[in-house]
Amino acid sequence: MPEIMQYVTRESAFHRLHPFTKLIGAVVVVALAVLTNDTVMLAVLVGAVVAAAAAGGLARDLLRQVPLLLSLAASLLLLTVLTIRSGDTLGFLVPPAVPVVGGAIPVTAGAIDLALAMSLRFAAMLFAFQLFVISTQPRDLVHVMDRLRMPVDYTLMLLIALRFIPSLQLEGKRIHEAQLARAYNPGKGLVGRVRGLFPIIIPLVSNSLGKATVLGLTIDLRGYRSGMRTPMRDLAPGRADVAGICCMGLLVAGYLAALVA
Repeated sequence: MPEIMQYVTRESAFHRLHPFTKLIGAVVVVALAVLTNDTVMLAVLVGAVVAAAAAGGLARDLLRQVPLLLSLAASLLLLTVLTIRSGDTLGFLVPPAVPVVGGAIPVTAGAIDLALAMSLRFAAMLFAFQLFVISTQPRDLVHVMDRLRMPVDYTLMLLIALRFIPSLQLEGKRIHEAQLARAYNPGKGLVGRVRGLFPIIIPLVSNSLGKATVLGLTIDLRGYRSGMRTPMRDLAPGRADVAGICCMGLLVAGYLAALVA
């Protein structure tokens, strides 16, 4: 599985943008995704984010997370089918002829529409935030947080959390490969997959706690509480940032006009 939330060293239009411009874009996409439940508008929003990533040469990095989003969409669909009974009945998850507790499980249009809207909303927010992270260096992110008067402790926690996501992913992959090299076979099917998670999760959590302890000691040894600050480079917006903000303004205006209509 490709790494997520990891900075990608590349020359692209997004990499040249001011980090504050990219942060505004991510916030705008998240806000627009939350404001509506219309699946068509959410699909347009997802398409706009992917199109912007394609223009900057980063679409492939976003689309690598489609399998993760599909698994999330399948889980949401199953959850809404089991809990939502609004709208026309399109079919049955369990046929009426099969005796189950509580009767047949219908698949309604309201459940599918809600699952699709939630999946597209998650996709829009994930793509926007990932596009911001993979095109922004950590030092530039610190610069933005400092200009926003964010407490240093919160900035540090955010950066550590972002760095831990790809680290945990790589560590889980190594543990899985080590288990396969030891000829561990939990079995096939859903039961085998669930059983195979325990030999990965337990050492992964144990290693993560050890890394957190080492990280805390490293922060203390480097005098984090001493009050001394490393000077940061000064970043200035350019013409590309103005064009990006104008595009975001047009997107917001068109989105709000569609909501009113």
